[in-house]
Amino acid sequence: MKRVKWIHLLLVAVLFFAACSDDNKDPVDPTPDPETKELIAAMDLSQLPEIELSNPTFYDLDNNAKDFLNIVKENGVNTVRLRLWVDPENEHSGFNEVKTFANQLRAKGFAIWLTVHYSDTWADPGQQSKPARWSNISYPALKDSVYAYTQKIMTEISPDYIQIGNEINSGFLHPEGNIQNQTFQFLELMEKGIQAVRDNSSTTEIMIHYAGINNADWFFNVVRNLDYDMIGLSYYPIWHGKSLTSLKTTMTNLSETFNKEIVLAETAYPFTLDWNDWTNNIVGQNDQLILPDYPATETGQQQFIERIKQISFDEVEKGRGFCYWGAELIAWKGPEATDASPWENQAVFDFDNKALPVLSVFGE
Repeated sequence: MKRVKWIHLLLVAVLFFAACSDDNKDPVDPTPDPETKELIAAMDLSQLPEIELSNPTFYDLDNNAKDFLNIVKENGVNTVRLRLWVDPENEHSGFNEVKTFANQLRAKGFAIWLTVHYSDTWADPGQQSKPARWSNISYPALKDSVYAYTQKIMTEISPDYIQIGNEINSGFLHPEGNIQNQTFQFLELMEKGIQAVRDNSSTTEIMIHYAGINNADWFFNVVRNLDYDMIGLSYYPIWHGKSLTSLKTTMTNLSETFNKEIVLAETAYPFTLDWNDWTNNIVGQNDQLILPDYPATETGQQQFIERIKQISFDEVEKGRGFCYWGAELIAWKGPEATDASPWENQAVFDFDNKALPVLSVFGE
């Protein structure tokens, strides 16, 4: 009996100290193990379904004609980012197209990253317009609509990564979700989208996406109590400054201050300043580049993205990688189109649709 009693007391003591040890554990740190963290090597290919309607032929780095997705997959792209609009003027970037395309991508082995604009058109720092279908509803109904719409995304598309809003520097779903003068409502609307994700998936990672690096610390302090997993930043030298040192410092400071993994959600760089159609290009001048380090050449484009990869994955401890925006945006409507690509000089295929050296950067 004494032996049994002694064993019982010993067991109680072990359980007590184990419980105390658990109570004193630090919060879970999202920092990936350097030995095991996986690179997000992504491309935003939102317009590819529309472009492929014109039946272009693409060529790999060895000049062999191949399927676009096969080419980028073979070169290490493992994630595809897609924008989602609520009721666009045509089917492109609408729910049905995105759902169908996401299924095709998943079948090829890509992870799916959705950037949900909560708008019928482009949402970015300059505009965050509500969808027309939500334009005249009450604020409580708007919150319910955000939840229901996000729930539909989760149940029917089930992305691996999801952004609640796109480049939401000024908030989203204006005017109700304006971050400056309706901060509380902005946070409530964000919470509704986040709740819909959490209620329907235990694996989808939630990203909050800010354009640029200036004032990013202020923005992420506003959203610091939201339940999200990853910080996403856009970085284009034409808009966000030409210092890659500042980019690295910002990524490091944000990820450490807010204890989040971080990715570059959008970036790109030109391989030429020439045009391949009559649509005005967004980048077309030397003063928009980082010179002399990264000229608008095939090598300059490749070396810029190599540096982006180093910063966003290798050098920032909580860094997970990057996404190249507009990789597919060749001049698909022909050489005289005025309403086609403003980005063909920043695509990852040249003016003959041949893969550019920058593609070799994506593989680990």
